[in-house]
Amino acid sequence: MSDTNSDFFMNTYKRTGLVFVSGEGALLTAVDGRTYVDFSSGIGVNSLGHNHPRLVAALAAQAGRLIHVSNYYNTPTSLAAARELCEATGFEAVFFANSGAEANEGAIKLARKHGSSKSPDRVKIVTLVNSFHGRTLAALTATGQEKFHKYFGPFPAGFAYVPADDVAALEAAIDEKTAALVIEPIQGEGGVYPLSIEYMKRAQAICRERGALFICDEVQCGMGRSGAMLASTQAGLSPDVVMVAKGLGGGVPIGAILARGEAAKVLGPGDHGSTFGGNPLAGAAARAVLAELGRPGFLESVAKKGEYIMKAIASWKHPLVKSIRGKGLMIGIVTSAQPDTVKHLAMEEGLLVLTAGEDVMRLLPPLVIGDDEMGKGLAMLRRAFDKAAAAS
Repeated sequence: MSDTNSDFFMNTYKRTGLVFVSGEGALLTAVDGRTYVDFSSGIGVNSLGHNHPRLVAALAAQAGRLIHVSNYYNTPTSLAAARELCEATGFEAVFFANSGAEANEGAIKLARKHGSSKSPDRVKIVTLVNSFHGRTLAALTATGQEKFHKYFGPFPAGFAYVPADDVAALEAAIDEKTAALVIEPIQGEGGVYPLSIEYMKRAQAICRERGALFICDEVQCGMGRSGAMLASTQAGLSPDVVMVAKGLGGGVPIGAILARGEAAKVLGPGDHGSTFGGNPLAGAAARAVLAELGRPGFLESVAKKGEYIMKAIASWKHPLVKSIRGKGLMIGIVTSAQPDTVKHLAMEEGLLVLTAGEDVMRLLPPLVIGDDEMGKGLAMLRRAFDKAAAAS
């Protein structure tokens, strides 16, 4: 019998008590044998679902050769992963890290070196209210949600927050002391809120006019999640820097800072590092994911699946569903119910979902989810909403 005792963990998560032992595609099997439809994909990490044959084969083959060497040396896998990621995204250079938060920390350092090299006081980082950029201290400071800040001050200086989709506030905030503006094209933890294309294009233009770097945090919305390789490219943007992670490794920890133009040349030897970042095992995972994302029609299928799910939920005309928003397979359901209640009821039905913000159910199914799993999951979700309505 598997050990199901979690008493030895620090109490940092509201764990459900579920213990999963295996998975296949968009399905997860618990220790008691019950199977669940996964509309969460490890919070957007399992882009290729569970036990994807080509990802598993790539990892097994790489593990049999090399798992890790220092970044003082190169490996064919890491070299190929860097080239393929840059080619797939249109960027010139990459720094590999282990996570989204680490990628964001590195991007903040890059922005500050870029800004302070031009003027000593050009160090301000502007982010958006309701943003989320990670749990490490600078990334946490960049996060524009006060609830995440409690207990952890004092915070690094030099950060400012402006409301999303407010051009006037942006005009006022980005000044001669601003090193960079950092936005999520689709705010994830903040409630699955896609920023307007007009706003993002204006934000990019303001940054270019005033010499600040325009940076997009695509840790959650990138790597196919929005139905495109990058949500920023999908919106017609050309950021100086983009951060990706989560889905890039399909389950293996990896993050990346992508840069182009002047930004690609900012960091030099000794400026930044990551012991495990981009090692051969993580590189093999990234290569396998990129190969799948690059298959003809793959990203188009993600967009179509997202449209199908959103239309299906809208067709219910459910009294607890106020609105639906998102792109691709990054979907938010604004609800008048308590999101945690619906999440728990969905789990009882056999469906794994997420929440975001104060009133949003968040759906992040694996990008490879099939019609059968989508149908079953939607039926379970509807029953969960029905039960929530009956209890209210």
